[in-house]
Amino acid sequence: MTSKKRELSRFEQQLNDWISNHLVRVKIMDKIFFLDHLRTMLHAGLSLTEALHVLAKETENKKLKKIIGEITEQVEKGRQLSEVLENYPKIFPSMYVRMIASGEVAGKLEESLEQIVTQMKKGYALSSSIKGAMIYPAVIIVAIGAVAVLMVTVVLPKLTSLFDEFDTQLPLATRVLIAITDFMSKPLNLILVFSILITCIILFITLLKRSPRFKKLIHTINLHLPIAGNVIKQINLARFSLTLSSLLKSTLPIIEAVNITGDTCGNVIYQQILHEGTEKIKKGIPLSEVLMEHEKIFPPMVTEMIMVGERTGEIDRLLSELSNFYADEVDKTMKNFSTIIEPAIIILLGLAVAGIAVAVITPMFSLMQNF
Repeated sequence: MTSKKRELSRFEQQLNDWISNHLVRVKIMDKIFFLDHLRTMLHAGLSLTEALHVLAKETENKKLKKIIGEITEQVEKGRQLSEVLENYPKIFPSMYVRMIASGEVAGKLEESLEQIVTQMKKGYALSSSIKGAMIYPAVIIVAIGAVAVLMVTVVLPKLTSLFDEFDTQLPLATRVLIAITDFMSKPLNLILVFSILITCIILFITLLKRSPRFKKLIHTINLHLPIAGNVIKQINLARFSLTLSSLLKSTLPIIEAVNITGDTCGNVIYQQILHEGTEKIKKGIPLSEVLMEHEKIFPPMVTEMIMVGERTGEIDRLLSELSNFYADEVDKTMKNFSTIIEPAIIILLGLAVAGIAVAVITPMFSLMQNF
């Protein structure tokens, strides 16, 4: 005898819907699965609605399953796929929607889906290499912070208490160390320091999101940082060339493609140059000439390859080669990131240890000389 499945109450259903809509994320791999399998089924001869019905059953992500079901209902009513996907900008960015719309108009939906899947896979690989490289320095910074707090709250107070019996004036380094230790060893002061630190971080993030001028300033500084600046340029150039190549292969007009590409770049300076560049392209100025005005942002190799592509009509292929080159450069740099950052960490730790050693040992030498 099979037991009946209990029906959810209205509150439970609303709670499930809220969790599904707000807490359950649609991962990039779920999107790749959906679009790649949709392309495969269309290539096999299934109709769009048949393919969507199958995918709605196969998809494991509950949020995406629900969205595919809603998309299927709208497509069955005669609406275009791109038109329906516009209702889900957080899941399907406008860039992908426009590529699908272009494919529908040209009768090349399968090719557009293939371009999107390729773009997503390369973008995912690029993001993964960056995130993977950031784990090591993040762990090191947290560990150093924890050791520093332990030193000033537990270890150093015991050492500096020895200097209370000294009748002579202590060296400046020792006095500074004692002052810092006395201040940080008090719980209220420690809480105050952490509160100020957290407030500064929150304020920085808020200004970065809400103040365009502040964001532009920070992004400009980022491009001029010793090691990170070059990496940031490579990442933005990789995204620029990859996105523009995919959009042009989807037969989008170059003005629209450059404008969309600007939105995908993470750095505001690249966004501004590309958005302003669309106005110049409308006047008949080639993209290569527009970018040549910003040689520090777009290196000669990029502008020259684009110029060759404009003359030969193979700009999308050359941009694809550029994206592969910069993606490989970013991957190599990220893999060697720990090797690059280790010397800087060792120098900082060495300076900190040397400073503490000088502050502790100097007064002891002075005491020994007096005897």
